[in-house]
Amino acid sequence: MEEQTITPPASQPPASVAEPGQAQRLRMSYEEYLAWADEDVHAEWVNGEVIVQMPPKLRHQDVVGFLLALLRVFTQLAQLGKVLCAPFEMRATPDGPAREPDLLFVAREHLERLTEARLSGPADLVVEVISDDSVGRDRADKFYEYQRAGVWEYWIIDPRPGYERVDFYVLDEKGRYRPIPVDADGRYHSTVVPGFWFEVAWVLSEEPPNVLQALSQIVGPETMLTQGTQPGQSAGTREG
Repeated sequence: MEEQTITPPASQPPASVAEPGQAQRLRMSYEEYLAWADEDVHAEWVNGEVIVQMPPKLRHQDVVGFLLALLRVFTQLAQLGKVLCAPFEMRATPDGPAREPDLLFVAREHLERLTEARLSGPADLVVEVISDDSVGRDRADKFYEYQRAGVWEYWIIDPRPGYERVDFYVLDEKGRYRPIPVDADGRYHSTVVPGFWFEVAWVLSEEPPNVLQALSQIVGPETMLTQGTQPGQSAGTREG
């Protein structure tokens, strides 16, 4: 592939100089952002500013890749919806930020929100895996954005050595996130992906387990052998 140099629009001031380990920021409108960015750029547009993401580290990618494979196969077997990963734009509200979550799930009954270019409306589930430069964005900025926009379930996973932690949130009747604990076996059971659970230790270990072995624990070996021929329950018990 020919090397491509990406520059901000000529009418915009130059990018601010980012501190080492921090995301680069550019000032531009949403329309200019759409014209500037391509599918190889991992960036988000927030309040007139483009945040160009730092390249992720191996631990981050291991966790994202594991959950992407696990969720994608499970939801395909049960015909529940679609799982996507960054870089893919989610504009949860018409005039809000354009985010690129690490992972998102759109339930079957909300697939009309998806186009080739973006998700126009909130995902049913968003997963963010924390990197050194994303702690504030994931735990504060995106937490309140996703809450206001109606993202029903939000997982924040911090696999960084010395900071290992996973937090799960679900909207309550007032539209506010409430924390959901894991069960006595250390498993989290999703509220928007019926039948799906995983052990927190799987995403906090130095290396996630084999995806097929983990899936077999979730759905059972018989389902694995029959390739999940029976469609699962839809996530349609919620309004929206």
